[in-house]
Amino acid sequence: MLERIHEALKRDAVDEALALAQDWVAQAPDDAQAQRALSTTLAQAGDVAAALVALDQAILLAPEDAGLHFERAALLLRSRDNDAARDALGQSLGLDPNHLPSYLVQAQIALARGDIAEAERLSRTAARIDPEHPRLAALDALLALRGGDADRALALASAASAKVTDDPQLLSVLGFGYLAKRHWAFAEQAFRRVSELLPDARALRPLLAQLAAAQGRMGEAADLVAPLLEDEATATAALRRVGGLYALQAGRTDQALEQLRRALAAGPDRAVLQGLMQLWRERDDRDEAQATLEAALATHRDAGDLWAARLALETPGTAEGEQVLERWLGAMPDFVPALETAMFQRDRAADLEGAGRFAARLLELQPAHPAAGQFLAESLLAGDPDAAVNRARAAVAAQASEETRTPMRGWLGRLLDRAGRPADALAQWRSLHAEFGANRLALPVLAPAPDAGWPALSTPVPGTGHPILLWGLPGSGIERVVDTLAAGPMLRDRFSDQAPADPLAAPASAHALRDGTLAPAQLVEQWRAQLPARGIADGNVIDWLTWWDNALLLALRPHLPEGLLMVAVRDPRDMLLDWLASGSPVPLALDDPDTAAAWLAQGLEQLADLHEQDLYPHLLMRLDGVLDAPAQLAAVVGQALGVQLPPPPPAPRRMPPGRWRAYADLLAGPFAHLAPVAARLGYPDA
Repeated sequence: MLERIHEALKRDAVDEALALAQDWVAQAPDDAQAQRALSTTLAQAGDVAAALVALDQAILLAPEDAGLHFERAALLLRSRDNDAARDALGQSLGLDPNHLPSYLVQAQIALARGDIAEAERLSRTAARIDPEHPRLAALDALLALRGGDADRALALASAASAKVTDDPQLLSVLGFGYLAKRHWAFAEQAFRRVSELLPDARALRPLLAQLAAAQGRMGEAADLVAPLLEDEATATAALRRVGGLYALQAGRTDQALEQLRRALAAGPDRAVLQGLMQLWRERDDRDEAQATLEAALATHRDAGDLWAARLALETPGTAEGEQVLERWLGAMPDFVPALETAMFQRDRAADLEGAGRFAARLLELQPAHPAAGQFLAESLLAGDPDAAVNRARAAVAAQASEETRTPMRGWLGRLLDRAGRPADALAQWRSLHAEFGANRLALPVLAPAPDAGWPALSTPVPGTGHPILLWGLPGSGIERVVDTLAAGPMLRDRFSDQAPADPLAAPASAHALRDGTLAPAQLVEQWRAQLPARGIADGNVIDWLTWWDNALLLALRPHLPEGLLMVAVRDPRDMLLDWLASGSPVPLALDDPDTAAAWLAQGLEQLADLHEQDLYPHLLMRLDGVLDAPAQLAAVVGQALGVQLPPPPPAPRRMPPGRWRAYADLLAGPFAHLAPVAARLGYPDA
């Protein structure tokens, strides 16, 4: 329908286009595109007021569509002089080639149609007639915005606003310019002034609500759309969606539940579903959740998000869950997420035949599907290792992007290990490390122990909190400890883009302490000073460190005696093998196993010194044998702290304890570096 309308407009068959648009709106009154097409057609017919009404209705149907707001601004450029607009469209430019309003109106219509090139051509022509006309400046500002040049748009609109004050059109363009620059407060100021100047600015309310929400004022955002939601004429599903989400974020759960439920009734939406699921969980209202989702599924059987939400209400592996999954597969037999869910559920139920069947179907639909390719290779491993390896190599080769191929190559190495091919596995892992080594961090150089010995461990000051510093070398499994402690005041921000800029951020601080260029008290003071900004007010924190050096004890012993160092450790040779196979949380370069082993040995020697000499309050967590057993891992970590912890969520399996022995010949040199410290830590020679 839209193409037919645009084709008629290009032929100047306005009456034909208008009839088509009106028919479309009659058939689909809740379709924003239909209302948009009607607005464009009415504008070309010269009825700007009616065009604004249709466009406002489109905005109510799709309040987050920025393009609609652009078109509204274009219509506003004409709304102050409807007679002139109609006259302009009625005139022939051949009779009056210097009639500026005609060019401006035609350009604005082209802009509404999305024909930017034509709008720019008409603007250039108009500029030859009156380059200083404020309406032309506003049009050019809109064109600049559509072209992504917000700075030029703001400059043009600001200059024109100085000549024509309190003009809604120019203020609208200014608002969009600030919006594009993410200057929320300035954009809000401009649009609030527009709403004051226009008698009916209902369509601006969703935009003002969006700006309030962008500034964290969720309650105000909800209040702005509330009057529109109380009127059935304006309470569209899209407005109920945004209004419900604003209310949810403002903590108005009853209001959010009502609006999101009604939004869902109009059609499935992921954000709406997520909001509803959160509310139902908080209220522990499974019955309402089930009834609401079943009602939605009755009319939207092909909505995958609805089925996924409905399945999430059931416990995996139960008869009820299996029944919902069967219904999902019956409704959407070739839907990839449904097949993936079925494959994983069959795998968890130890139904290898069923899982294999779903994996094969997934590969028919998506020949490069990573999980399905992995599963089929894994399913062959016990009976035919060679076939498993061939299948795995084919699955890796099928990946089109490096983003998916890289983790698949790491998995291939681990499968080669389990297939009894340690040499091939080692070659696979080394190739990965060599390929990405240039983008990884150099191994930090450790500082030597102080010549004068360690400062005295001072007495903790009451009321200063009990901070925990958490650390583990590559291959130690420290990430699983972090997962286990996630319910506490755990800070992972050192591994993110928001890492604090304190002295514990860089290994160079250890050397600065050692040579005296960093005062020990200053290190602890700067660390403490950053805690409030990281969300810690009382000093009770678990701070996951990216590195450790015993030289830090020069500061911690005298100035943080109340601290506790928690360290994860395994058999050093298993740690090296795990580092080779799975990498590490800190992306350290592993240029070759011999260099990595020598560096790993230095770090573990420092740890052994700290442990044997009891240089600082610490807990040594030995994770051998529990890394892949969530309940046992939680028991080990909880016992160390004297608390009871829930098991961490499942994670990919790691190299089993003692697996290093299969590589004793291949890695004889690196393991020789690690043997002495392994003995110090209590691990057997062989």
